[in-house]
Amino acid sequence: MEPEVIRRIVEAALFASQQPLTVAQLAALFTEDEALPANAIQQALDALREQCAERGVELVEVASGFRFQVRAEVHAHVARLWTERQAKYTRATLETLALIAYRQPITRGEIEQIRGVGVSASTIKLLEEREWIRVIGHRDVPGRPELFGTTRAFLDYFGLKSLDQLPPLSELNDIPELEPQFPFDAPPAVAGAAMAGDADPDAGSDVALESADIDAVDDVDVDGDDDATLDTPSPASDPAGDDTDHEDAGEAVAPEQQQ
Repeated sequence: MEPEVIRRIVEAALFASQQPLTVAQLAALFTEDEALPANAIQQALDALREQCAERGVELVEVASGFRFQVRAEVHAHVARLWTERQAKYTRATLETLALIAYRQPITRGEIEQIRGVGVSASTIKLLEEREWIRVIGHRDVPGRPELFGTTRAFLDYFGLKSLDQLPPLSELNDIPELEPQFPFDAPPAVAGAAMAGDADPDAGSDVALESADIDAVDDVDVDGDDDATLDTPSPASDPAGDDTDHEDAGEAVAPEQQQ
């Protein structure tokens, strides 16, 4: 089969699919009788990526495979096609998501200790319903608290291939608008001690995930339940006793621009 024909089939499949497609899924579009050359799919993907260099869409690889998406520089204009109100999330929700992404696997108690305030069940439920986080195991301590991690869907949404593409913590701390009030990179016990002396434990930071359709807001809580202040941070658990499932733990922060 001619490379040009293969490229057209791959291009059409990527535009028609509602989900990213892997190389294996694209190869499955061809029968054995069609004698697909070795590396033909990858070559077709490379050719498509080059052809999109000067276009308004780009071919990117995310955690679940390859997809076409709108380029960041034109996204604001294209977004005007979508009339429904964009979802907004509270600082509490964004901080919880950021802590899970950067500190996974992590328990709800450890999140509360770092933030200095309680994490409402509705916040966790909201992130689970978005399929951005999931339970990947249990800490091997009394009570066996759940360990949370991000998912492939989380990476796909923010346009990332792996957790390695998350912005470095140093970059987040250098962004004045975020004004982080808790240390992402400190051990839970140290971070909890640092937060324990804060005058206003409810004053969370704007850990804004800079995306086209997610904005942090201070006065709107989509789950309808603000986090409750903790009088005393809960003790951190020993990470040596984790019982985690790493099959789909992976994963997560950049804007979704899928067309």
